[in-house]
Amino acid sequence: METLEIESMKRELIEHINNNFPEDKRDSAIEQISSMNESEFIEFLKTNNLIKDSEKCVFCSIIFKEIPSTQIAENEKAIAILEINPISEGHTIIIPKSHLTKIEEIDSSTKKFAEKIKNLIEKKLNPKKVELFYSEAFGHQIINILPVYSDETQNSKRTKSNSEELEKTKNKILEKDLKENEKQVIEEISKKEILDSSKIKVPKRFP
Repeated sequence: METLEIESMKRELIEHINNNFPEDKRDSAIEQISSMNESEFIEFLKTNNLIKDSEKCVFCSIIFKEIPSTQIAENEKAIAILEINPISEGHTIIIPKSHLTKIEEIDSSTKKFAEKIKNLIEKKLNPKKVELFYSEAFGHQIINILPVYSDETQNSKRTKSNSEELEKTKNKILEKDLKENEKQVIEEISKKEILDSSKIKVPKRFP
């Protein structure tokens, strides 16, 4: 198991603890996981039946809802979730639902899905630009969507986000435009006023 895979599994396990453990046991469990070196962590996973010798893919576990995630979109080919250790706000990963091991195996539908999420993030979060880049862990290809606000790159420092922060970002991305809502309400009111006015009977004029 590579170092990148181990760190990714640690992050996913800590996120699981944050979301599911009792508050009085959460900090000690996270501290225990964080302090383990690579061999200790692998042994811990095997002891607790979290992986077998064949090493289960974390991304497949996310797809099958065995590991919690902050999902913002889904289609028949892939899901889009917020990265729990983002480089910038709105850092999203597109996970193909099939365990694809090569970039060439990512189909056009998944790429179009990634472009739609990219455009949505551009519109809602207003970064200078949004970059797409491919990466892989556990032999599973993913697409990263990275909003750039200053000079962030795929090699920039990552920060830990808790579930509340991720939910706030999700809401920013998925919220409807206020102007569009206002326009719809105004149109509905106007239609109602026109309809009501058509029902008004004008009294006859008397000489």
